[in-house]
Amino acid sequence: MARSGIGPERIVRSVGVLADAVLGSRGCLFTFHRAVPSERWEGLPNRGFHLDLGFLDRLLAYLRRTGWSVVTMEEAVARAGRGRAGDRYVNFSIDDCYRDTFEDVVPLFRRHGVPVTLFVTTGIPDGTLPLWGAGLEDVLAERESVLLEDGPVASRTPEEKRVAYARISAEWDGPQAGARYAAFCALNGVDAAAMHEKHAISWAMLEALRDDPLVEIGGHTVAHPRISALSPEEARAELAGCRERLVERLGLPVRHFAFPYGRAADCGRRDYEIARAAGFASAATTRKGLVRRGQDPFGLPRVTLNGGQRHLSLIEAHLTGLTGAAARVLGRV
Repeated sequence: MARSGIGPERIVRSVGVLADAVLGSRGCLFTFHRAVPSERWEGLPNRGFHLDLGFLDRLLAYLRRTGWSVVTMEEAVARAGRGRAGDRYVNFSIDDCYRDTFEDVVPLFRRHGVPVTLFVTTGIPDGTLPLWGAGLEDVLAERESVLLEDGPVASRTPEEKRVAYARISAEWDGPQAGARYAAFCALNGVDAAAMHEKHAISWAMLEALRDDPLVEIGGHTVAHPRISALSPEEARAELAGCRERLVERLGLPVRHFAFPYGRAADCGRRDYEIARAAGFASAATTRKGLVRRGQDPFGLPRVTLNGGQRHLSLIEAHLTGLTGAAARVLGRV
């Protein structure tokens, strides 16, 4: 029986083959946050934040069939420096890092025998960063209604849950999100500490991953702020503090960093220099584009994979640089 998806693969790969001939050496750095089994994905209140593990499985197999190397960030930076003709490589990085990083995502990469980079926000295993998005989503997923300060909100159907999540998260987003989440937990009888433990990656989990040759661990700040909004002193504390904490707990060199918010307005030349001074060998953004020969390792482009984008044709658009070019034309950088 023919393998599902081979027909569409042949169509989308035609563009990729042309790009191979024209572009030469190139890398594509993918990033995402969370992933869930396929059967759970459809009903999630914030499903765009989660990759479908079934799609990720197919994507890793597709990259292997089409000749792409999956590499660490360390190797990606080295390959960009060498710029060898015909070299095509991808890196996958997970930002923040939750429990599903340990339980679901790393095991999938192991099954494929390819590496994955974890950019850890140290406030998550330390328990100092409220995981309000995960907690809000969890409560909405489990209940038919939730209480806010101005009254109840229906969350019976998947659509109502998605609408409620979008509305509440937009209202909370900002410096007061943690306090508003704490008030929400109190109103709805939610044990915030237990909810954090349910979703957070722990130091014990990170220690278990520390010596895995397929796992690379980098920094993603202490408290996940927008770095461009901080003073130089505050920014240095976030970057250097994150690296120092990871080195202290894991005994690793921790050479690579990713900005929590990575578009043009979120991080710039000042922040790249702060990353360099903090001891990192690279800093990644979320500006779409390809890594080409001679790429500055501070200011690396990365493509964010949205959970709703489950088509290989879009992946090929990323791999050929079409989405990056479109983003620049539209000013979405």
